[in-house]
Amino acid sequence: MTLACGVLTYGGVSLFVVAFAIYPIAAALFREAQVPKRLIAAAIALGSFTFTMTAFPGTPAIQNAIPTRFFGTTTFAAPGLGIIAGCIMLFGGLAWLQLRARRAQAAGEGYGDHQENLPQFEDGARPGFALAMLPIVVVIGLNALFSLVVFPRLDLGYLAQQVYGNVSPSAVIGTWALIVALVGAILTVLVLQRRHLRDAQKTLNEGTMGSMLPIFNTASEVGYGAVIASLAAFVLVRDFVVGIAPDTPTISLAIAVNALAGITGSASGGLSIALDTLGATYLERANALGISPELLHRIATISSGGFDSLPHNGAVISLLTITGLTHKSSYGDIFVVNLLIPVAALVTVIVLGTMFGAF
Repeated sequence: MTLACGVLTYGGVSLFVVAFAIYPIAAALFREAQVPKRLIAAAIALGSFTFTMTAFPGTPAIQNAIPTRFFGTTTFAAPGLGIIAGCIMLFGGLAWLQLRARRAQAAGEGYGDHQENLPQFEDGARPGFALAMLPIVVVIGLNALFSLVVFPRLDLGYLAQQVYGNVSPSAVIGTWALIVALVGAILTVLVLQRRHLRDAQKTLNEGTMGSMLPIFNTASEVGYGAVIASLAAFVLVRDFVVGIAPDTPTISLAIAVNALAGITGSASGGLSIALDTLGATYLERANALGISPELLHRIATISSGGFDSLPHNGAVISLLTITGLTHKSSYGDIFVVNLLIPVAALVTVIVLGTMFGAF
C-alpha cells in the first residue's frame, strides 16, 4: 500500500485523491493478511505524505514546486540528497510498520471487527500495466525535459520587462515545466486510455473541482502569511528565527519551516509563509557563504514535511476520517513515519549538505 501510494503521488495524483482511491484496496488486503486495520492510515500516510511529497527529485507535489520561485531552482534540485532522504523515509517507515505488524500478529491481534461500507469495483476491461504506468513516466520525463533542457535554452529575457511583471526566468521555469508535464500526462490518458473512460468530460470536471481544495488552501495560506508578515511583532519573530545559527542558514531555514508548518498544520502553508517572508534573506545569506540554492530548496521542502504532521494537520484528519480510524488508535504510528523519521532524514541532509554541498 505504501508503494502504491508512492507511485500515484509521484505521478501527480493529489494525496487526498490517493487516500480515497487506495483505502478500499488497503482494507481488503489488510483484512486478508490479518494485519490490524489501525496501521492502514500510517501506511497510506507514509506513501503519500513523505518521500514523494518532499524528497524524491522531480516530484510534482506543490511542496516541491514552491521553493523554485524563491531560489531559482527546479523540482530536481539536489537530486542525490533527495534520493537519500527519500530512502530513509521509505525504508525507515516500512521497517517500523513491519515491526508493528509482526508484534501485533504475534500477540494474536488480527484485522479487527470493523463495520465498513466499501465501494464495489465494476468488472470490465482494464489497461495493461505498461499503459497504466505511462502517465506517471510522462510526468517525470516531461518535467525533467522542460526544466533541465527546453526552457533553460529559450530566450526568456522578455519576462524582465515591466509589462510582464519584472519576472526572473529562473523563478518560473520550475513551475512552467511542472504544468507542461501534468498537462502532457492528462492528454496521454485521454488519448491512449479513452476506451477505458466511460465519461471523459465528467472525469475532467471532477478532477478540476478536486483541484480547487489544494489551490485555495495554498492561496489562503499565502495570504495569511502576508498578513502575518505585515505585523510589527513579526519583525521580532523574523529576527529571532534568522538569528538561530546565523552562520548556517540551512539549520535556521529548517527550524523556520518546521515551526511554521507545525503552527499552521500544513506543509505547503508553512513553507509558503516561511519563504514569502524569509526566503530572500536566506538566499542572500546562502550566496554570501557559498551555499547552493539547490541545497536550500531541498532542505526547505523536506522541512515542510516534518512538524506539519501534528494531530491538527488537515491531511491527517482527512485520512483518519476516510479510514474510519481515530487519533487514539492510529496517530502514534503516523507520528513515527510522518514526523520522527522525516526529521531524521532532514538532519541527514543538512549534515551531508554541509559536508559535501548540494549533489
